[in-house]
Order: sequence, then C-alpha cells, then structure tokens
Amino acid sequence: MNRNRLLAGLAVLFAAFGQAQAKPSPPNIVLIVADDLGYGQLGSYGQKQIRTPHLDRLAAEGTRFTQFYAGHCVCAPSRCVLMTGYHTGHCSTRVNGGGAPLLDSDITLAEVLKGAGYATGCFGKWGLGDHGTAGVPNRQGFDEFFGYLHQVHAHFYYPSFLWRNDRRQELKANWGQKREQYSHDLIADGALDFIRRHRSERFFLYVPFTIPHFELLAPEDSMKEYRGQFPEPRAYKGDHYASQPEPRTALAAMISRMDRDVGRILDLLKKLALDRDTLVLFTSDNGGYRLADELFRNNGPLRGGKGSFYEGGIRVPLLVRWPSRVPAGATDDLAWAFWDVLPTLAELANAKPPAGLDGAPLAKRLLGEKQTPPERFLYWETQPQNQGGKPPWAVAARRGNWKALRQKPHLPLELYDLGIDIGETRNVAEAHPEVVKQFEAFLKTARTTSRTYPVEEPLWKYEPLKTGFVR
Repeated sequence: MNRNRLLAGLAVLFAAFGQAQAKPSPPNIVLIVADDLGYGQLGSYGQKQIRTPHLDRLAAEGTRFTQFYAGHCVCAPSRCVLMTGYHTGHCSTRVNGGGAPLLDSDITLAEVLKGAGYATGCFGKWGLGDHGTAGVPNRQGFDEFFGYLHQVHAHFYYPSFLWRNDRRQELKANWGQKREQYSHDLIADGALDFIRRHRSERFFLYVPFTIPHFELLAPEDSMKEYRGQFPEPRAYKGDHYASQPEPRTALAAMISRMDRDVGRILDLLKKLALDRDTLVLFTSDNGGYRLADELFRNNGPLRGGKGSFYEGGIRVPLLVRWPSRVPAGATDDLAWAFWDVLPTLAELANAKPPAGLDGAPLAKRLLGEKQTPPERFLYWETQPQNQGGKPPWAVAARRGNWKALRQKPHLPLELYDLGIDIGETRNVAEAHPEVVKQFEAFLKTARTTSRTYPVEEPLWKYEPLKTGFVR
C-alpha cells in the first residue's frame, strides 16, 4: 500500500513537472504597428504590386490572422484601445481630434509589463497625449520614448524636431527647406538600439511606425525601386500635407521601406540570439486609405477603408511569430481585436492585467492550442470630433459571422453575414429581424457615458418590425 502511494505521488509530481516544463518562460515582446496600412497591402494578404519580403517571411515563420480587428477606424481611439484593453465604448480616448490624452487613471499595456519586470520602450507615433499632459509615454509605463507625441505632428516625415522622453530633439538637417533626416529612419534606428541595450533583460518594445500615413514622401533610394511602374494621377497642391507628384510610387516605396526595417529588427534578434525568446507581432492601427485602390487593392476584398466601420476600415493584418512556440506557416480565422492584446500579452508575460477589461486572454490560441473564447460581441463606436455639437455618430458590432452597422443615428442597422459576404455587399437586415433585435439590445448596453465624451444616446431609433423611423 505504501509503495502504491509512493508511486502515485511520484506520478503526480512528474506530471506537474512536465506541465511546468511545457509552459514557456515569459518572452521579450516586440509589437510593431503600422499607420493606416490596409488589409491587402502585404504580400501575405494578397498584395501583388508592393513588395514586402520581410513581412512575408514573418508570416511564413509565424501565424497569419485573417479576422483581426483594430480598435477603431482612425488613429487615436484605436491606439487607446490597444494600450488599455477597453473598446471604444469604455476607453478614455474616443475621438481622433484635439490630441485628447490618456488619463492618470488609465493602466496601459506598458505599465502592466513594466510591473512584471520588463524594460519598456516606445519608438514612433504615440498620439495619446502631448507634452505636459498625463498621457505622455513616460507617464504611461514607458521607460524610454522617441518619436512624435501629437498625431498631427506625425503627418510630416521631415520634421524640425522629435521628442526624446520629455525633451525636444532638434533635427537641424530639416530646418528651413532642407530634407535630410527622414523621421522613419531615425525611429527604426532607435528601436534597434533599444534591443541592443536591453539584450540581457526582458523587454517590451512598442514600435508604432508612421508609415504609410500621409504625407506620402519617401527617400530617393526607395522611390527609385518603383519609379515608372505605376500610372500617376495629376500632382495635387500641397495643403496640410506636402505636394507629392508621384503618390502611388511614394506609397509603395514607403511600405517597402517599412518592410526593410521590420527585416532589420528580425535579423538583429537572430544575430543577438534573441529570436527564439522573442514574440514579434505586426499589425496596423486601422484600415488603409482608398488612394489608388483600383491598382493596389489596399484593403483587399473588404468594403470601405480608413474612417469607415465597414470591414476595410477596421479589419487589419496581424502576423505573430515566436519560434517553436507560435505555429509556423499557419493561418487562423479567430475573430479578435485590439482590446484582447493587453490581457493576452499579460498572460504570456506572467503579468497581472487590470480587472474588468473588455479584452480576453488568448495566449493559448496564439501558441496553437485549442482555445475558442465564448461567443461575444465585438464593438466599435465613433463620436463627434467637434465637442461643442452633436452631429451623427456611428456604431458597429460583430458576433459570430453577423456584423451590424449603423452609420448615422437616424439610419437603420445594416446587417451582413461575413461568413458568406466578406465584402459586405448584401444588407440582410430585413430578412433577419430577430438578429437585428439582438444587436439593438446589445447596443443599448455596450457603452458607458464618458466624462470626457458625454455623448448622449441617439434620439432616433429604428424599429424594423413596425414603421421604420420612430422618435
């Protein structure tokens, strides 16, 4: 009897040891976010005109997600969702104008990982708090920051200065009419330097590149790779953005230049023997512009683009690589979103996320295990950027293959079955009134009134089983 008990005890001990061995140690994390990159602008997502060999390598060495969503269809609220784990019905920055900062009370992904012992760095476009506010990166969990604080400043690729932590770094080579220091290159070099300096400790590197957001400008060595390959529209006069006589060439050149620098990051990780200990994620903050859409098909088969809650505005590429941990060469159709990133990375890092987030931890799914989250609603809203008025605002939600969308408060919900209509070409709301009612019920509970954005519920409702518009 004693011998049997001893053997049973040893079996339990070895089983526990095996489970402990199977659980990976927390990885370094590199999160790269492009700016306005569409679902169809990478070779791994069907792009034929623009060359992205390094990102295609990332896809081949990791998992490509086909139903991943940004937090919003424009920059600032989407980035707030990514950093906080709350969707736009609950997060603190819900519009794109005015540079609204994160709050002191916000707990960001960087703060969560820093609390777990990570060195944290952000290199690129922040967009969640200008100098002197609570929203600056160094007050939101980042040890180091270099780049643009205000998103409008980030529209220019040859700025007169960038921010290094809380100090301006003057770029005298760009003063006056000179254009000698391309900001993207400086940001990429800063990210690489961060990896070198923190090679001996766990680190979280957030790289929100500005490419391919307007203005469309690229250095000549990238432009010449594509010059003459595309028909160009008539040059436009510079307004907020600089004039660009070759916008299609510039767009392709910018994306390939960003691809080159993603390759530099991957190569450095391998050179420093860090690649097998580093989780790399690449995505975009929202869908792409419709510029030259007939040529590049920027958002692939999806309807709409940046600024729209149709799929082209919010469904974005996601590539994830962690050698020997994340399945290589795999494709995953899990529908998940920016607000899931914080709890997922916290789970991988053995960190404790805040309670009550909208996001779900999906680390097992990333590692190729069978994990299907409970069926849930995904949610997006947009609000007026003019805080003094109350113009129409839009909402969208997804559950399963059903996607509902209201573009203005006085319009009825549109309903699409994404399982058979990825291009959202057939509004089937009239054929499925019971599904519309489920979405209407959810939308009444999906958001909380924000002190910063006190938008009221729309005055107009739609009753599909009655007479249409009611007040």
